[in-house]
Amino acid sequence: MVAKGRRMSQKLLKEAFISNLNGTSLLEISIGLTLAPLCIACRGLLLILYNLRNGRPLRSRKYHLLLDFTVLVAPFVLGCTILSPVLPLLPITIGAFCAGLFYKIYNRRNHYIRTPLKQIIHDFLKTSLEPDYIPSITVFRVYVNVLTTINILAVDFPQYPRRYAKTETYGTGAMDFGVGAFIFGNALVCPEVRQKTGVMQSKFSCLARQSLSVWPLVFLGLGRLISVKAVEYHEHFSEYGVHWNFFFTLAIVRMTASLLLTLFPTNKSWIVAMILAVFYQLILDTTHLKMFVFYGSDGKDTRVGFLNANREGVFSLYGYLAIYMASVQVGLYLLKKRTLVKDWIEVICFFLLTVFILFIFLHVSQVYVEPVSRRMANLSFCIWIVAQCLTFLICFLVTDLILVFTKLLVNGSKVPCCWNFTQPPNTNTKHNSEPTSIKRERKWLSICIINAIDKNQLVFFLLANVMTGIVNMTIDTIHSNTSFTLFVLHLYMFTNCLIMYILHAKNILLKCW
Repeated sequence: MVAKGRRMSQKLLKEAFISNLNGTSLLEISIGLTLAPLCIACRGLLLILYNLRNGRPLRSRKYHLLLDFTVLVAPFVLGCTILSPVLPLLPITIGAFCAGLFYKIYNRRNHYIRTPLKQIIHDFLKTSLEPDYIPSITVFRVYVNVLTTINILAVDFPQYPRRYAKTETYGTGAMDFGVGAFIFGNALVCPEVRQKTGVMQSKFSCLARQSLSVWPLVFLGLGRLISVKAVEYHEHFSEYGVHWNFFFTLAIVRMTASLLLTLFPTNKSWIVAMILAVFYQLILDTTHLKMFVFYGSDGKDTRVGFLNANREGVFSLYGYLAIYMASVQVGLYLLKKRTLVKDWIEVICFFLLTVFILFIFLHVSQVYVEPVSRRMANLSFCIWIVAQCLTFLICFLVTDLILVFTKLLVNGSKVPCCWNFTQPPNTNTKHNSEPTSIKRERKWLSICIINAIDKNQLVFFLLANVMTGIVNMTIDTIHSNTSFTLFVLHLYMFTNCLIMYILHAKNILLKCW
């Protein structure tokens, strides 16, 4: 009885620790997100410099793993704990280091040695890239997963700033962005975007296939529900409700989106997204739905009955569906066939204009309609998620082009998760005819944390959830000191990454649908 009472008090203490929070500023979240593309650039420049100095790429898988973890993962563990008070200095420091690396590579380049910079840029713009592979989409989806994985455990430690956690009613927290970005990233690669189905195939047949493909999410949602209730794990009901969780949200959004995409043209999905978000906001403002979501049917936060118990999870589906449909439009635009660097620069410029317009709409919506609310997934939340995700994508696209430019200076050094030339400027030889040794080298270089996690994304997310539960049930996270917190978080992330790395190295894909 004493042990059970102690567990209950710990449960209540942890629930209070993650409740009634108001978030942080949009600027701080944007600054934090610049870390990811800077880390990708840093890793790429380090590999290019190593190749330049040694005349061969880094071939050791062990050192690749250590480099990837140190450069691509560890900065985020530090950024959301001990370095959070000086967060703006982190991207500035990494950016300055990247600039130093680029300067050293530029001065030691073995290609375009006596060519004026203007001519180098001219050739760069005419460089042909792989048309069927867009590394920024992969990196975006993986980093959303990685950041989510770090935050779901770090939030239970006192070193994690409370302003980064999920907000209670209104506000923008880093974890609020993670939820929306997960939906956005899923839609970028959905079958409707990739257009896997044949032209003559019935749209409703496609819908049936999609409905079957989400069953693992439903079972994972049920598994999480049963396990959480069985071990009396701490919960924050205002996130999704008593029985609801994110797996159910993702499954229903995917199924509903597939249904909508059978009824409406895929290339008009942005119109469907806009109608959904605006109509849902009108319902919130003109009915008692908003009060119901916040306080239940009796105005006293009742959780009696399924709808009362899970009102946040059920009604936020409208907002998440709008985000998903908007992302479908983004995915369709990204996957249009482009080959030249200058074509991708035009994409970046178009996205920048779109982001500028969306942030203006966000300001107007927050001032004249309603502030951002993840709990309701209202209009402001939808606009914010789409704008922030596009900004994140832009940063990765710019990073990729910087690495392409740098590779051009050293005659095509290989970097994992980065565009390769299909036809370098001033040549007529395509990479399809490259020797077997180079193809073997490219396959070797595909072994990196980004590719490893991408291959088993759902397994990575599930493993993180299981390990988070184990840590919380075995450790008093709330009273942990700084050194112990950093040790646990780094060990947790390294274990997750190592398992994904081993699965990828052995070409194991854990997927049963």
